[in-house]
Amino acid sequence: MHFGIFNLMGYRDNPGGVPGVISDTCEMVTTAEQAGFEIAWFAEHHFTNYSVCMSPLMMAAHAAGRTSRIKLGTGVIVLPLYHPMRVAQEIGLLDAMSNGRAVLGVGTGYQAYEFERYGADVTHKVDIFLEYWKILEGALSEGHVAFSGKYIQEPETVFCVRPAKGMPPVYCTSPHPVILKALSKWNSTPFITAGWRGSPALPGILEYVRNAWVAGGLDGATMPVALQQYVHVTDSATEALEAAERARYVGRMVHGLRAPDLHLEGAFFKAPPLPDEPPLETFRDNLLIGSPEYVAERLVNEIRTLKPSHYNCFFQFGDMPLARAKRSLERFSTEVLPLVEREVGPLSEL
Repeated sequence: MHFGIFNLMGYRDNPGGVPGVISDTCEMVTTAEQAGFEIAWFAEHHFTNYSVCMSPLMMAAHAAGRTSRIKLGTGVIVLPLYHPMRVAQEIGLLDAMSNGRAVLGVGTGYQAYEFERYGADVTHKVDIFLEYWKILEGALSEGHVAFSGKYIQEPETVFCVRPAKGMPPVYCTSPHPVILKALSKWNSTPFITAGWRGSPALPGILEYVRNAWVAGGLDGATMPVALQQYVHVTDSATEALEAAERARYVGRMVHGLRAPDLHLEGAFFKAPPLPDEPPLETFRDNLLIGSPEYVAERLVNEIRTLKPSHYNCFFQFGDMPLARAKRSLERFSTEVLPLVEREVGPLSEL
């Protein structure tokens, strides 16, 4: 089992503006590398302050020049919004630039607002994904492709730049049986997150994804699992609630961005409260927010019950001030993980 750091790169109140968000992300990634994290993940979203990272490949390439060991993951490439012939080459280029550290996270996307502005039909996202994936698969694994489908046709083409070891490790956020089946030949890992609903909701989501895995003709007992959770390590009750408020801010945006029409002030999305929104304390209690001992106890329970092979930590959520997010990451590494290993043994052997 290994750990990742998720970089949504949301922009809310960062004193440095968009450049500040980018600078903070680089600092968090280098800190995660020093702490021994396995993968740094970079999100993809478009046209609002929910995320200033519209290209996880560009951000991963930027981070490649500032790091030497940590792997660099796309979290995720929204494949229906790309031309697959181009993105296949860019994945290969990232792998070459980073000396083989590319990790490929892919998904169908979900925001109709984004799809509309790229001239893509969100209702056909699964079928589009499957055709585009066939092109990526051929380009990255074999170095050539020819394809004729409903959504794209490509003549025989050879790719000069591709990953040196073939297909990078594959992760997926789209729990559709046909997609899970298509990716299974590469031992892909489903990503599972409950957002602000956190720990109480994870078992149900895992069961849903496992059922989709089985519906795709795959063995549910051997399905690998990647979990993603909000994490904030603090001894301060006040700071814990402030972290919960930032998680609520992100949760409101995630819910609101599913609508086709958004209330924007410039590029800033003013998300309304969630339907039947719970009190702030519920956000805190759902997530891994608290003392090192408390976070370790929660993490041990998730490891034992959900058995993840990868655990992705979202530290700087809601544009949290860098000093707090970085301190939380460092305490997670130096205080939380030793407590976890005391209970479950060496994490590298799980």
